[in-house]
Amino acid sequence: MTDSHNSGQHKDREAAAAEVRRMWQPTPSWTQPDPNPAPTTPPPPPPPAQNKPPVSSQATPDPDEVEDEAVEEEQSDALSQEFPGDSWSQPAETPSAAPDPWTKPAAEPAADAWTQQPAAEPAAEARTKPEPAADPWSKSAGYEPTGESWTRSGTPEPAADPWTQPTQEPAGQQSPQLSPAAQHFFPQGIPGQGAPQPDRQVSYRADELLQALPLPREAPAEKGVRSVLRLRPGTSERLERIARATAATAFRRPVTVTIANPKGGSGKTPTTLLLAGALGQARGGGVVAWDNNELRGNMHLRTHDTNSRSTVTDLLQAMQMLTQPDARLGDVGAYLRHQVSGQYDVLTSATTTYAQIEAKDFDQIHRLLSRFYKVLVIDTGNNEGSSNWREAMKASDVLVIPIKWKSLSCAAAVQMLEELDHQGPDAQRLIRRAVIAVSNGPGDVNKEVEKQLRPYFESRAAAVVDIPTDPHIAAEGPLDHSALQPATRRAALELAAKVAEQVTIALNVPR
Repeated sequence: MTDSHNSGQHKDREAAAAEVRRMWQPTPSWTQPDPNPAPTTPPPPPPPAQNKPPVSSQATPDPDEVEDEAVEEEQSDALSQEFPGDSWSQPAETPSAAPDPWTKPAAEPAADAWTQQPAAEPAAEARTKPEPAADPWSKSAGYEPTGESWTRSGTPEPAADPWTQPTQEPAGQQSPQLSPAAQHFFPQGIPGQGAPQPDRQVSYRADELLQALPLPREAPAEKGVRSVLRLRPGTSERLERIARATAATAFRRPVTVTIANPKGGSGKTPTTLLLAGALGQARGGGVVAWDNNELRGNMHLRTHDTNSRSTVTDLLQAMQMLTQPDARLGDVGAYLRHQVSGQYDVLTSATTTYAQIEAKDFDQIHRLLSRFYKVLVIDTGNNEGSSNWREAMKASDVLVIPIKWKSLSCAAAVQMLEELDHQGPDAQRLIRRAVIAVSNGPGDVNKEVEKQLRPYFESRAAAVVDIPTDPHIAAEGPLDHSALQPATRRAALELAAKVAEQVTIALNVPR
């Protein structure tokens, strides 16, 4: 009876030993060894062997049980020699042996070095432990330095929470795990060895590619000390660049700007030439200044003749030839005056009083000039009742009102605005897009008039631009843009920018 009982127990022990060998068979590691392992403090020695709980619960061991314990200890010693890294079969007398990281179950938290069980346990108790699974977070046993603890320092660390660990990737897509030191440098994994990323849809549309290009760097300053040191432009120069770019806006059709104030001597002709010159310089040409006086204006006295003494009367006589399909800009330019410094052309009014410009004449000239020029700047006379004056208002995209801070000049502008306000919605929109150009000669400023009427013009019009007093304009000779003071040229450019802004608004509103 005893022999059969012992033989049954031996078979169970042999089966348990085979199962232990199978489940403790070393598996290939998916991790890379840490090239610079941190020095660690070996764990404290386990408690003495005498504190080990008894294997059997019987108070008095049976002789057969004593013999069984001897056999189990021999098998445990054999297993410890066959698997030197096995912490479950390691004898308690070798506390310096490093614990085997492969023995940690994946579903249980890491064991604390201070609460680990004694190294040597009976084989019978080993059979009751669950089958451990390979832990992807553990280090390779082949590269584990002897005596390395689970903690980096002597202070014990809390056990890792298995619920916070990432889910393992499916078979065939599992990326190699990194050591803690390598994870510091590669938090997203080894470059080129991760899971394949889906191909992104790359757009090759021209507008998207152009928007993705880097913006060009700002050009260095062109004035003052900043230009010598090749620094960025200051605030004043940057605003001037913005105004020049605004004045050079490309319009989708030819546009008409009308300068009007019924009061003579309010500065209509100088304002027309200043605006045409600022637009011509900013746009590089394509601008014409037209003296639309029904009888005789003063523009021929304020511009250089450039060897051409033709007037609007001569242009009307050649209208049949100039309106042919094969007519060219050079054919029209023969009847105009080109102003080199401002890069614009001038069509002067008649120098005699025998021919008066009517509405039909205005329409023919307007169609012809719109065919060859992009911007038409029209100077008007003093008669609001003339047909060509009214036709100019109907064709206008933007209205510019030149004034001086004098009672008569401002009163005539106010009366004109009130008259236009009764002409319908188109005239009212023209008032809202109006730009007030204040050009004062020497001694023309009345501070009291300015104090009373500036708020009125600012509320009715879109903008008010002040043009400083310039001796070259006050001389009443041919206006040369190169002879103007810098402040005057800057004010003319600001006027051109304001007009261009209002033209852009007008083009967005259907006529």
